[in-house]
Amino acid sequence: MRYPPHSQHHISPLDLASGYDDDENPVAMKSEIITSILEQQMGVGRLSASHKSIIDRCTANIYQRYFKEKGKNNMPLLTDWREEVMRQTDPEARELALAAELITEGSLNVFAHSTNVNMDKRLVVLDLYEMGEPLRPTALVVTLEAIQNRVMENRKRGKYTWVFIDECYLYFKYHYSGEFLYKAWKRFRKYAGIMTAATQNVEECLKSETARLMLANSEFLLLFNQSATDRAELSKLLHISDTQMGYITNSEPGHGLLRFGGALVPFANTIPRNSGLYRLMSTNPNDK
Repeated sequence: MRYPPHSQHHISPLDLASGYDDDENPVAMKSEIITSILEQQMGVGRLSASHKSIIDRCTANIYQRYFKEKGKNNMPLLTDWREEVMRQTDPEARELALAAELITEGSLNVFAHSTNVNMDKRLVVLDLYEMGEPLRPTALVVTLEAIQNRVMENRKRGKYTWVFIDECYLYFKYHYSGEFLYKAWKRFRKYAGIMTAATQNVEECLKSETARLMLANSEFLLLFNQSATDRAELSKLLHISDTQMGYITNSEPGHGLLRFGGALVPFANTIPRNSGLYRLMSTNPNDK
């Protein structure tokens, strides 16, 4: 599913899955989502303790009726949340309502509608390629939250979920989406979610301490040819020797280094160019 800012497809960040454990507070998790969205609108570090208290209060209020009637009412939306904020008398509430106007009532309100995407398919693809820069940080968080809902539902059904994130460096361009991905990286394992992230822009990831922590704590890494600066950083981060780094220095396509737990294994996975599998797998436009 392609997801440009003017898309007719909608995903609401306030959709609530039924797979939460008894010791978890779903309202607190949704409050965290709204906090991340508002912080991206207002700027990192601009949300005070008062702002966060109002966010949490209003989030609890809009879910109260939904829980009371055991889901007979429609799931609350971002527009419902903003209306609840506008009922508050705190001076900070006006600031929150104004910051939320663009993504609820304004031109970037793609996430303020009820979800009309079927997330129950066996294979779901969310394409944010056409998402503009003003909305991309929010889109990264909202779509990952939608995936989290699916992961939790699948866990309840006794199913594993495989999550693949391409060009993951985009998450680390923005403070809150990077932090949210890091939390998901740890949280999804609890819900039988298996996460894989891929990127060609390792250098961009290595600028983020959050990304570096994710890399260092990942049990499985597949490393292909790297630039000299990236090799130096990866060598320090992952404790890889100069000799081992030779396998990702000027290496051919399909050749690299596999890090699995504490083991480092060089590999060559060359697919014959005249095979059907090569034609299926190749991303080189000259091969088409």
